[in-house]
Amino acid sequence: MSRIGRKPIDVPSGVEVKIDGSHITVKGPKGTLEREIHRDITVVMEGSQIIVTRPSDDKAHRALHGLTRALVNNMVVGVTEGFKRELEVNGVGYRAAKQGSDLVMTLGYSHQVIVSEIPGITIEVPAPNKIVISGPDKQQVGQFAANVREKRPPEPYKGKGIKYVEEHITRKEGKTGKKK
Repeated sequence: MSRIGRKPIDVPSGVEVKIDGSHITVKGPKGTLEREIHRDITVVMEGSQIIVTRPSDDKAHRALHGLTRALVNNMVVGVTEGFKRELEVNGVGYRAAKQGSDLVMTLGYSHQVIVSEIPGITIEVPAPNKIVISGPDKQQVGQFAANVREKRPPEPYKGKGIKYVEEHITRKEGKTGKKK
């Protein structure tokens, strides 16, 4: 049996879970999340725990079992604590600032790069070289952070660009002078 899939999900107080067939709605202090799950996987609420079960030991059902449990757990964690991704802007003259609900970045182009907040996502700029993206939906936070990083990915020679805080950029050696 799936090690992840068989773990029950504890639902903290203040979180409301509604299961309607293959549709799950989780409501908490940070917002409301909804998800359609695969019709073969069964999700039931027992007391203050959510139990995810599978109908058989088919390879597809085994894969969906752990996946579904992880997705539902991320929904519960998202509406209680939320998720965040931190980005770092490296480079001379590279910086980020928040103007209203827009993230305005100077990234070495002839123009400023502007990214607008989307519903469910919050952008914070605690320092000119640091961006914090947060929200209740883990997938949405990660995708938005990837979209911001895509505006100027880090390059391997000087490390200039936007990178995740925990990311390590493997440096390359620059070209050397012509040997005689």
